[in-house]
Amino acid sequence: MTGKRVVVLTTGGTVAMRHDPQAGGAIPALTAADLTAVLPPGAPELVVEEVCNLPSSHFTLEHLWHIRERAEHWAADPFVDGIVVTHGTDTLEETAYLLDLTVSGDTPMVLTGAMRTASDVGADGPANLWAAVRVAASSEARGLGALVVFNDEIHAARFVTKMDTLSPATFQSPGWGPLGRVEGDRVHIPFHLEREVVPCPRLEERVMLIKLAVGMGAEPLEDALARGARGVVLEALGGGRIPPWWLPVIERAIADGVTVLIASRCPSGRVWDAYGYPGSHRALKEMGCLFSPNLNGPKARIWLMVMRGSGLLMSDTDAGGLNAD
Repeated sequence: MTGKRVVVLTTGGTVAMRHDPQAGGAIPALTAADLTAVLPPGAPELVVEEVCNLPSSHFTLEHLWHIRERAEHWAADPFVDGIVVTHGTDTLEETAYLLDLTVSGDTPMVLTGAMRTASDVGADGPANLWAAVRVAASSEARGLGALVVFNDEIHAARFVTKMDTLSPATFQSPGWGPLGRVEGDRVHIPFHLEREVVPCPRLEERVMLIKLAVGMGAEPLEDALARGARGVVLEALGGGRIPPWWLPVIERAIADGVTVLIASRCPSGRVWDAYGYPGSHRALKEMGCLFSPNLNGPKARIWLMVMRGSGLLMSDTDAGGLNAD
């Protein structure tokens, strides 16, 4: 990796935390310099920038957009070979997908973090950071957009999600698997994806996410509309089905110019079905709903905020750059 230059943007999270007896638990404590000081000899030249130092559960959309702006700035620098973002695991996949969707160019953007704090036995932060730096500096990662590197696995931002509350192997890509691995002395990425990059000047912040469960009334959607939502993602049942008593409220929302995007609460599988009853895929499509074939609810919300913020949303567009039909 001699001659490579990698920018490390630190944002906080467990990777930057240490146990504090007075606080009664782990709190943000490590600086950007502390994080990179543990990397072994032979690392690329590092440019380190501390964007913030917060648990990602504390992030607002302003934090998310600021991270995106810093990544875009460095991705445009011809002397930068790769970008690493250290991040809390709670919302890491949403930041990763935002970068993948809106930051153009071939510069690798690699997000990583930790499930164990720096003061825990077997802290995973240093190993994850070293793997992420290696991937960011790798020619194999160029053109792949945003990647998530944890536990020596390389995942596409589009498909990866946090699957376990405590496991160091929490990040997985259900139904797809990792794109590659960090293996001993090499970075190996045998699978490649085409990207969809959307020029986006801002996020439409008034986008809500509602998860459905058996017998739920449509009051959450009614409330979202009353609060001025301009987009709603419904994490629906099965392949994207909605109870019939929700349909009048959905019709009203669409008539008022609110985008209704259907995702699934299932961890994997396409949003589609072959049924003909009320609330099925066919009925929802005829009403004017859009579909998120392979994005989970949180990432479908990011997609909708980007598309509405860009002004590029079309009525026949499906989320994630894939066709639902």
